[in-house]
Amino acid sequence: MANYHQSLRIDTTGLPLEWIDYRDATKLYAVEQVVYTLGNELYTIYGGVNAVSGVRSQITVNSIIATKGKTKHFQDKMRDYTPPLNNQTLFKRDAYLCMYCGTRHGRRELTRDHITPVSQGGDDHWNNVVSACKRCNHHKGGRTPEQAGVELLAIPFVPNYAEYIYLQGRNILADQMKFLLGYIPKNSPLHRRIKLERIA
Repeated sequence: MANYHQSLRIDTTGLPLEWIDYRDATKLYAVEQVVYTLGNELYTIYGGVNAVSGVRSQITVNSIIATKGKTKHFQDKMRDYTPPLNNQTLFKRDAYLCMYCGTRHGRRELTRDHITPVSQGGDDHWNNVVSACKRCNHHKGGRTPEQAGVELLAIPFVPNYAEYIYLQGRNILADQMKFLLGYIPKNSPLHRRIKLERIA
């Protein structure tokens, strides 16, 4: 069960809300909260056999599930939304690259670097943090890039709501990716990267 793909839950207007696992997905089907589905069928969960009919219950879960209700003023919320900062989404935002040497690393080899160090008044905010390998972070130390004589390879940015949903996803399927792309601005670095990954 742990290897099942996550479903993308959306509201009735089609706005992406969150990723849910097979337990939450089947529960939504069982309590008749699913209004419609999109994308491909992911898996079928089988239940018990009805004593009268002899028919075994089953629920087939789709990759994109629309549930009852719609999110009020969602567009306004999206404009003003600042997602919580954590290393998992930060490293994925930066494509697991060190933003100083450009080398790709695994999560364990990366650190969160404050462009303007906290000791110099820098904030722990999306606009002031990048992924850095341990070697580059150690070399930069408590200095700004200018003080340390290093250059940033990309400008950090704050992900919008849909981008944050993408960054939280694990093993995102092609139909889910295509759906999310409709909510990610075309001038976003993530939009360009996703499109390149789909072509590759």
